Amino acid sequence: MICHQLNRKQKYLLLIPALWASVFDIAITITHQPKEYWNGDLNASNEGNPMGKFMMTSHVSGIFVISIVWLAVIVLLGYYLPMRIARIFLVFVLIAHSSAVSTWISPRYGFWAVIFLMIFNSVLFCVVDEWVSKDISLKITIQKL
Repeated sequence: MICHQLNRKQKYLLLIPALWASVFDIAITITHQPKEYWNGDLNASNEGNPMGKFMMTSHVSGIFVISIVWLAVIVLLGYYLPMRIARIFLVFVLIAHSSAVSTWISPRYGFWAVIFLMIFNSVLFCVVDEWVSKDISLKITIQKL
């Protein structure tokens, strides 16, 4: 995709794959915590991210607080960074959360569930990228007329 100046709609569209992967990872992390954690044993938390682990062992709402903050950071950086840097950041988030959630999925649901997730996320990224690219191409064509 050509990195031209994007409008608000295009910038918001580019956020979709990264936000989806993040929300999915967060949901799986929350739903797969042991019962002991939800019953008050904060040391029973199961999280690989050191910041997430710290928040989860500090308070039962820690996972929700850090998740909301992280989603806000994704939106702000993805929207306001220069487009080339924003795209790199958003692809990084997509890959990082796809990888992280695969560590939950693989042992519980198997190899093919991870492959399906990776295919889904790849298709989602390509579809969104095409929408934004077509929108840019259309604007360039109209401007030339």
